[in-house]
Amino acid sequence: MPELIYLDHAATTPLSRCALEAMMPYLTEEFGNPSSIYQPGRKARTALDNAREKIASLFGAHPDEIYFTSGGTESDNWVIRAAEEFGDKRKRLVVSSVEHHAVLKPAQEMQRRGFELSLLPVDRSCRVLPETLRKEADEKTALVSVMMANNEVGTIMPIAELASTAHEVGAWFHTDAVQAAGHIPINVEKLGIDMMSFSAHKFGGPKGIGGLYLRRGIRAGPGQLGGGQERGLRAGTENVAGAVGMAAALEESCRRMEENASRIAALRDRLIRGVLQIPGAILTGDPKNRLPGNASFLFEGASGEAIVFLLDRSGICASSGSACSAGALEPSHVLLAMGYSEEAARSSLRLTLGEENTEADVTEVLKVLPGIISRLRAE
Repeated sequence: MPELIYLDHAATTPLSRCALEAMMPYLTEEFGNPSSIYQPGRKARTALDNAREKIASLFGAHPDEIYFTSGGTESDNWVIRAAEEFGDKRKRLVVSSVEHHAVLKPAQEMQRRGFELSLLPVDRSCRVLPETLRKEADEKTALVSVMMANNEVGTIMPIAELASTAHEVGAWFHTDAVQAAGHIPINVEKLGIDMMSFSAHKFGGPKGIGGLYLRRGIRAGPGQLGGGQERGLRAGTENVAGAVGMAAALEESCRRMEENASRIAALRDRLIRGVLQIPGAILTGDPKNRLPGNASFLFEGASGEAIVFLLDRSGICASSGSACSAGALEPSHVLLAMGYSEEAARSSLRLTLGEENTEADVTEVLKVLPGIISRLRAE
């Protein structure tokens, strides 16, 4: 059987060798609990502290502003609940309509608990414009949350301008950077970010570990109660091996970011040009201001789910949208928010490239995909 062509890096990425090698000692002989005061525990604590310092430096943050979590979903949930720290003075959340469900669902839960929820519209390119936020945010707003880059169509948001706009009314600004971290430059100070979620497995790290940046002075409240780990804000024995692997993967991704982004974007652009030769194919997302590896499309008269199934039979791994919504019958809320019809939204295909992809991979997709679309349209 020919080797699979993996084009779903927005769902997850292969574990990098450097991350695996960094993790191995803490999966085997260095098994100590970082809260223990004897030697194995101290070694684990040192490894955890070093990982925190490395991640903080790569994001332009302070080590005591980085908290380890189980991933992006936990970090997002923690942030949304933190809006309660304002008490009754500010009982409004403003989030973009194209956020991941890890933001939207806890925001809806907060609405059921008495918060006002405002969903920011996006333009046809999936961008939240600062002037749109300026109309929605007011002195009652506790938190504004806009993702750094959309997980389905790859559009990169104007984060610095949006953060500045949120601060004009005294609101905190959070960004879900799960898709962006390790792929585009991020400096939390320069961008004016107060809170930021990230997840290791999106940039070559292990699954089950992520983080939350909380700017000094933010009163986020505890994400979990228990033994008091993570400076009392996130109880539970820390995943030392995961943290070490995440730090190693992020360091490698940032070190190679410019080189990888240039090469992967060139592959992406070739893929986009080729796919748009298919009659009725539509590129979704911002045509220029998008993640290096994201190419997302609609195909009139074809089911996105069926396209993914037939690509899989040809040895090509792709998706029709968010991996977290796989199997859902509903059309993408992202594409609906961008103004596409339900029928069009059901014809979506997301191809996301990574470091290991090659020109030959793109050639194979462009060879196989037109026939798949023609077949589905003829059925």
